[in-house]
Amino acid sequence: MKIIKATFVIFFFCSFSVAYGQNKKTSFLVNGKCEMCEERIEKALDIKGVNFASWNVETKMCNVTFNQKKITEKEIHKILAEVGHDTPLCKASDEAYNGLHRCCHYTRVDSLK
Repeated sequence: MKIIKATFVIFFFCSFSVAYGQNKKTSFLVNGKCEMCEERIEKALDIKGVNFASWNVETKMCNVTFNQKKITEKEIHKILAEVGHDTPLCKASDEAYNGLHRCCHYTRVDSLK
């Protein structure tokens, strides 16, 4: 009986660690300027696989917790670029950037990919 209980406990903790290990936290720069940008960025990341996303207007940092089995970090950067915001991994197209409200136009840096 002790062996069965021990096996069950080990199985439970291994299952929990595997499920928990799928989540990753990351922080990265996302260019933007205002509360409208904040709303757009956070709304864009309100998708399956992203458990938490918050962008800070002052620091320009985006904190994201996501499930690595459902979405990659590169895909997160691409989503933000698609709505007009440059990140360290993806640059928004000129069309997406120009589609932002005028107050949202941040200074673009050519060194982004």
